[in-house]
Amino acid sequence: MSRGAGVSGVRVVLIGGTSNVGKSTVARAVAERLGFAYRSTDLLARHPGRPWRTPEREVPAHVAEHYASLTVDELITSVLAHYERLWPRIHTLIATHATQDGTGEGLVLEGSALWPVRVARLDVPHTAAVWLTADEAVLRARVHASGRYEAATEEERALMDSFLARTERYQTLMAEALDELGLDRIDAGAGRTVAALVDSVLAAVAKQAAADGP
Repeated sequence: MSRGAGVSGVRVVLIGGTSNVGKSTVARAVAERLGFAYRSTDLLARHPGRPWRTPEREVPAHVAEHYASLTVDELITSVLAHYERLWPRIHTLIATHATQDGTGEGLVLEGSALWPVRVARLDVPHTAAVWLTADEAVLRARVHASGRYEAATEEERALMDSFLARTERYQTLMAEALDELGLDRIDAGAGRTVAALVDSVLAAVAKQAAADGP
């Protein structure tokens, strides 16, 4: 993975992590700080998302069936296969923004589809990557709050439990890959402000850029 000579030389910042870890919030704030565009890999192609109701949407039948019928191992296999199919589009998006030599808009791209092994193999200049992690208790609390777990039916809770099991397993596998590859990850758990997380992300980006040199 190639990077620029400093934060000012970085054209693309990648922010990975499991669901509900806070990627979107942090990535938007990083983009605002840098004056970059913000994108989510979720907008490139959809995989069965969060299986709980919101004021704007009901849970589609195929999403409910997905989480109700598959084991956690099957859920992981399904989502990782989806990310593998999506990677060529992600690679093109990264390369397009990274190779504009400062003449175009920079990009902060976030998403669970930014799997560590694929990002580590990137041969694209002016690119840096950071992953967010959080304790399982934090992830559980966020999923429960988002899905209004206490007020949910037994069936709705079962779907949230399945989603949470996949979320936790994904993070475990991701963290193992990050540690093996020596890639940067930041604790985005409870008590850390968005501003503090942005500072940590940009510090990691600057360190990566300095390590690669001009």
